[in-house]
Amino acid sequence: MDYRLLIARRYLASRRRVTLISVISGISVAGVALGVAALVVVLSVMNGFYDVVRDLLVSYDPHVRVEAADGRGLESPDSLVDLARGLPGVVSAAPYVEGKALLTTDGGGTLNQVVVVRGVDARALDAEVERSVRDGSFDLERRGGAAGVVMGGALAARSGVYAADPGEADAGGAAVAGSRVTLLSAQALERAVVQYPFGLPDQRAFTVRGTFELEPTYDETHVFVALDEAQRLFGTPGLVTGVDLRLDDLDDAPALAEALQGRLDAAAPGRFRVQTWADLQGSLYSVMRLEKWAASAILGLIIVVAAFNIVGALTMIVIEKRRDLGALQAMGASRRDVRRIFLLEGLLVGGVGTGIGLAVGLSISLAQQAFGIVKLAEAGSFVIDAYPVAIRLVDVGGVAVAAVGLCALAAVYPASRAAHVDPARAVQSGA
Repeated sequence: MDYRLLIARRYLASRRRVTLISVISGISVAGVALGVAALVVVLSVMNGFYDVVRDLLVSYDPHVRVEAADGRGLESPDSLVDLARGLPGVVSAAPYVEGKALLTTDGGGTLNQVVVVRGVDARALDAEVERSVRDGSFDLERRGGAAGVVMGGALAARSGVYAADPGEADAGGAAVAGSRVTLLSAQALERAVVQYPFGLPDQRAFTVRGTFELEPTYDETHVFVALDEAQRLFGTPGLVTGVDLRLDDLDDAPALAEALQGRLDAAAPGRFRVQTWADLQGSLYSVMRLEKWAASAILGLIIVVAAFNIVGALTMIVIEKRRDLGALQAMGASRRDVRRIFLLEGLLVGGVGTGIGLAVGLSISLAQQAFGIVKLAEAGSFVIDAYPVAIRLVDVGGVAVAAVGLCALAAVYPASRAAHVDPARAVQSGA
């Protein structure tokens, strides 16, 4: 073993007796371990919440979305769909129409609600949405003079409507039909007001064929109809709001969006806008990342305090071992060797504390991930019942490097002071 490392270890922890300096060094190690463990656990929980929210939103948000830059819609989207489907990694590309409309019912629930109507091709719909259907089925076809609509479960309950149930028959043996609702778009209401002579606005009737449960806010405001029905409802025949793409790997979205934007700009500069899933909910994701790093900065103060303890402990060692340092230099050790001894002491404190902290933090995180030990309050109203955990090796490595680096930095001043000890004076003062 290198003699400098041996001396550094001997100064920090003597086997023969426990000194005040060794106690302070132990407190420094404990402080570093506590800070590292807290950071690993908190960052893992923050990552877990981020993944839960992202997966929840991406269950109905696309991975990549293409829209018209002017917001007026896309004409003849088939060529755009074919281009998107030809890109590597694209699983599906489907046009959609989206807008707001007034929902009215004949039931006893809340009337005249403004909802977000989303026209889709049911054949190209994401499987996650279809799996979210709780009552009825995802049937948007026109039957019996009325097209089908699938609405959020919370919206259906508030409106007092129910979905069709093909498996249930009434007294006459016929399948039970769903409630009838009416959708009135803002465009139709405007035409009825401004045209002369004044008339009733064009209202379109739909039959509730199913209800879904995705996310509370989404369930309370959204309804699905067929793509052509939405075009008729909003008076935009041949136009779509945009094209939604889903990929086989969510992480490929930024690269694919950049490549697709380049191709579209080459064909029609400034006409199209390509967004990823992160862009669609950019403000929410930014807030979550800001919370993560703010929490890291606050908990990092624990390591900073431990680093100040290291400065004090090593400075006391320099004062106490002044004669030994003089004798060491008299025996041929250079100032650089003395400086390295104390830098190694700082690295030892940081390394041991970081190792203990990583072991404790990862153990707690893995236990929570496997067994869900710490439960969420009011978990019945959320999609998970325990604090989620997602361990990122980048975060763990960053915490370890930062902790060891701070401890090494804290040892610079004591190491510099030790290197400037005059050997002659040190030996004479200790004689």
